[in-house]
Amino acid sequence: MRQPWIAGTIVVAALVAGAAVAWTARQTAGQAGRIAQVEAAMPQRASPTTGFDGSKAWEHLRQLVAIGPRPAGSAGIRQARAYITRQLAAMGLTVQEQLFVANTPVGQVEMVNLAVRLPGRQAARILFAGHYDTKLFKNQTFVGASDGGSSAAWLIELARVLKDQPREFTTEIVWLDGEEAFCVGWTDCGRPESPDNTYGSRYYVQAARSANALTSIRAMILVDMIGDADLGIRRDSNSARWLTDIIWNRAASLAYGGIFLNENTAIEDDHLPFVEAGVDAVDIIDLDYPYWHTVDDSLAHVSQRSLQTVGDVLVAALPDIEARLKR
Repeated sequence: MRQPWIAGTIVVAALVAGAAVAWTARQTAGQAGRIAQVEAAMPQRASPTTGFDGSKAWEHLRQLVAIGPRPAGSAGIRQARAYITRQLAAMGLTVQEQLFVANTPVGQVEMVNLAVRLPGRQAARILFAGHYDTKLFKNQTFVGASDGGSSAAWLIELARVLKDQPREFTTEIVWLDGEEAFCVGWTDCGRPESPDNTYGSRYYVQAARSANALTSIRAMILVDMIGDADLGIRRDSNSARWLTDIIWNRAASLAYGGIFLNENTAIEDDHLPFVEAGVDAVDIIDLDYPYWHTVDDSLAHVSQRSLQTVGDVLVAALPDIEARLKR
């Protein structure tokens, strides 16, 4: 079943007034040298047969970052949405928009989730998702290369890779709006029943529940902050164990065990509304990123190689996930 896609009205004004319209990535020779050392230490691409092209994902990331800040409800995110839609349309894919109005600490904000469905032999779905908004800052120009940019760009390339592949389950790729809090911290504003974060994922789950479509989601794979040049992804204790094990086992088989680390952490992210609704989900995230929510979350500190690594692992793990779900 399709989700009920509804329209809303923009009632937020100029969230990013004063932010720079044009932004140019700053990369010093020292930073370039540090990234080169990190990438040289990473294993060579282990699975060229996955078809995932990190250079294509990197170009999408470069284009999104060039827009500048992209917080929910802003002119920047509308440009990002238009860019994502153009890229997918050029692949022959139909983009669905899920519009809604969120009540936030700064007032009502129109938000839009984007989705592409790739039909499989079964209508039951595997979701790949990530957010495409960046955090709102009034006192700095935050372009979110890893936090918001990397997931959005990576999902565009994933759509290209998967669109012509045969599949058992329907694959849905979702760009979620409104993951970031409008207040400074994740829990500074809002109430337990209406938190100031994960607006898009909470609305998506609510809409799926209303359409009696939650049970058709058999697994959800979330990517977030996967661009870190010094990539290190830990197991999230809020994620489904079987999904985590499949992905980490596949990473180890591809010689990426030094990046998909056997260390545990607990992450609050866009997967939690799905987990709370009974959907098995996993969060692929590197939160150990020294430039998180700073002006230095720029192209200087993210890496094409990291996008490639996550692409190789998750594309290679997808058949394993489908096999587990067919049991």
